[in-house]
Amino acid sequence: MGFRFTLDSVLRFREGIEKREELALQKVQFEVARIRRRIDELTEELAKAGNEREEALQTWMQAFRLKDLQDEMSAAVEARQILLETLETLKSQREAQMKVYQAARVNRRMLTDLQKQQRETWEQSQHRIEQKRLDDVFASRAHRG
Repeated sequence: MGFRFTLDSVLRFREGIEKREELALQKVQFEVARIRRRIDELTEELAKAGNEREEALQTWMQAFRLKDLQDEMSAAVEARQILLETLETLKSQREAQMKVYQAARVNRRMLTDLQKQQRETWEQSQHRIEQKRLDDVFASRAHRG
């Protein structure tokens, strides 16, 4: 008879929970990375627009083009600020999700460790039974001979 872990279904359930929480954590981390990239892009756009505006101020330019540059910069600054606020929210979500994932991982590891311990105990028991059987066979042969 092979080893049977009585809490196998609970272990599979906990593994599923851990995987689900890990995927949720990865999703939040992906969003954090996406927002950071977009913030970097907006920062570069702001720098370019700022340089273009400075050059425009040094030379002659039509007023509507200067106004367009200023509007672009204002929109980029506003979008960047919104993204920075979103980033802070996502960082909080990531920290909370990390705690949920770690708790799920600990719960799963406790069962995995219990399974390992029970398997080792079962294997030792099987080894003792086999050794006793071999000892009995040897003793019966020695008794006959």
